[in-house]
Amino acid sequence: MLNDEKQLIETIDENGNVINFELHDIVEVDNQEYALLIPAETENKEEEEVILMKLTQDGEDYIFESIDDEAEFDKVAEYITSMDEEE
Repeated sequence: MLNDEKQLIETIDENGNVINFELHDIVEVDNQEYALLIPAETENKEEEEVILMKLTQDGEDYIFESIDDEAEFDKVAEYITSMDEEE
Protein backbone atom coordinates (compact mmCIF):
# COMPACT_ATOMS: atom_id res chain seq x y z
CA MET A 1 0.00 0.00 0.00
CA LEU A 2 1.17 3.51 -0.71
CA ASN A 3 1.70 6.21 1.89
CA ASP A 4 -1.25 8.31 3.13
CA GLU A 5 -0.43 11.30 0.90
CA LYS A 6 -2.86 11.49 -2.01
CA GLN A 7 -1.23 11.27 -5.41
CA LEU A 8 -3.37 12.77 -8.17
CA ILE A 9 -3.10 11.40 -11.68
CA GLU A 10 -4.46 13.28 -14.69
CA THR A 11 -5.41 11.22 -17.73
CA ILE A 12 -7.12 11.98 -21.03
CA ASP A 13 -9.85 9.64 -22.25
CA GLU A 14 -10.54 8.61 -25.86
CA ASN A 15 -12.78 11.70 -26.31
CA GLY A 16 -10.08 14.14 -25.16
CA ASN A 17 -11.68 14.75 -21.74
CA VAL A 18 -9.38 15.22 -18.78
CA ILE A 19 -10.11 12.83 -15.90
CA ASN A 20 -8.45 13.08 -12.49
CA PHE A 21 -7.77 10.02 -10.37
CA GLU A 22 -6.30 9.34 -6.97
CA LEU A 23 -3.60 6.68 -7.04
CA HIS A 24 -4.83 4.14 -4.48
CA ASP A 25 -2.18 1.44 -4.82
CA ILE A 26 0.31 -0.25 -7.12
CA VAL A 27 0.51 -4.04 -7.33
CA GLU A 28 2.91 -6.27 -9.22
CA VAL A 29 1.75 -9.40 -11.03
CA ASP A 30 4.17 -11.47 -13.15
CA ASN A 31 6.80 -8.69 -13.10
CA GLN A 32 4.32 -6.12 -14.43
CA GLU A 33 3.06 -3.21 -12.33
CA TYR A 34 -0.62 -2.23 -12.26
CA ALA A 35 -2.17 0.89 -10.77
CA LEU A 36 -5.44 0.97 -8.84
CA LEU A 37 -7.04 4.35 -9.45
CA ILE A 38 -10.11 5.97 -7.91
CA PRO A 39 -11.90 8.83 -9.72
CA ALA A 40 -11.07 12.02 -7.79
CA GLU A 41 -14.52 13.51 -8.37
CA THR A 42 -16.43 10.64 -6.75
CA GLU A 43 -19.27 12.10 -4.69
CA ASN A 44 -20.28 8.92 -2.87
CA LYS A 45 -17.12 7.46 -1.31
CA GLU A 46 -18.97 4.26 -0.33
CA GLU A 47 -19.58 3.41 -3.99
CA GLU A 48 -16.09 4.16 -5.29
CA GLU A 49 -15.22 2.59 -8.60
CA VAL A 50 -11.67 1.29 -8.79
CA ILE A 51 -10.00 1.54 -12.20
CA LEU A 52 -7.24 -0.94 -12.98
CA MET A 53 -4.54 0.18 -15.42
CA LYS A 54 -1.22 -1.23 -16.61
CA LEU A 55 1.69 0.89 -15.46
CA THR A 56 4.83 1.25 -17.58
CA GLN A 57 7.79 3.53 -17.23
CA ASP A 58 9.22 5.64 -20.06
CA GLY A 59 12.40 7.19 -18.71
CA GLU A 60 11.30 9.12 -15.64
CA ASP A 61 7.65 9.26 -16.76
CA TYR A 62 4.97 6.73 -15.96
CA ILE A 63 2.39 5.74 -18.54
CA PHE A 64 -1.04 4.44 -17.55
CA GLU A 65 -2.53 2.11 -20.14
CA SER A 66 -5.83 0.30 -20.33
CA ILE A 67 -5.66 -3.49 -20.14
CA ASP A 68 -7.10 -4.75 -23.43
CA ASP A 69 -6.38 -8.44 -22.87
CA GLU A 70 -9.30 -9.95 -20.94
CA ALA A 71 -7.23 -12.84 -19.56
CA GLU A 72 -4.58 -10.41 -18.25
CA PHE A 73 -7.26 -8.21 -16.65
CA ASP A 74 -8.93 -11.22 -15.02
CA LYS A 75 -5.60 -12.47 -13.65
CA VAL A 76 -4.79 -9.11 -12.04
CA ALA A 77 -8.33 -8.65 -10.72
CA GLU A 78 -8.20 -12.13 -9.17
CA TYR A 79 -4.87 -11.29 -7.52
CA ILE A 80 -6.28 -8.08 -6.06
CA THR A 81 -9.37 -9.91 -4.78
CA SER A 82 -7.17 -12.51 -3.10
CA MET A 83 -5.19 -9.69 -1.42
CA ASP A 84 -8.42 -8.20 -0.06
CA GLU A 85 -9.49 -11.58 1.32
CA GLU A 86 -6.17 -11.99 3.15
CA GLU A 87 -6.63 -8.66 4.95
